[in-house]
Amino acid sequence: MSDRQQIYDTVTAQIEPFNKKNAPLTDATTFQGDLEWDSLTVMDFVAAIEDEFDIIITMNMQAEIETVGQLVDAVAKLKQD
Repeated sequence: MSDRQQIYDTVTAQIEPFNKKNAPLTDATTFQGDLEWDSLTVMDFVAAIEDEFDIIITMNMQAEIETVGQLVDAVAKLKQD
């Protein structure tokens, strides 16, 4: 299994408790549109992801991340640095 697939699986597992709409999760799933998350939910979720992967996602990065796939790629990049 690739690192990206492992990160994807972990990220989607972290999304589940926040997925009140039971939206199907793919790389293209958007946090605001598909999952309908508000800013507080986003902050809670970002904290969970940061703890899970021991990384820091800056506010600038958060502003650019709109989909599950973008988040997975960002986590992969941060883990490499």
